[in-house]
Amino acid sequence: MDVARSSPLQRLVTLRKRLARVITGVAILATALTSVGLTAPSDGPFSLRIRPVLLRVDPDAIAESRAHALGVDVDLKVGGLHMHLGWSAIPLVLNTTKTGPNPF
Repeated sequence: MDVARSSPLQRLVTLRKRLARVITGVAILATALTSVGLTAPSDGPFSLRIRPVLLRVDPDAIAESRAHALGVDVDLKVGGLHMHLGWSAIPLVLNTTKTGPNPF
């Protein structure tokens, strides 16, 4: 019974298998890099630091429109490249130049 092998949907099955393998490989790679980066020393060639931020309202953060609450700061260092990502659930400073009534 070669009905399933001669089916026109065979290409979709092989595509689905390849996509599943690629997604699984990316998930394994991301997990490995995250675990290695989190446990690496901060002065090493590769490091990852994730810090929860409850509230940031220092004068420098307000002046640079970075004041926020309930956020996450992520620092990634690969060799000489240093990247920083900051995400906030509640921004305390509006990032606009539009003047008008306060929406809060």
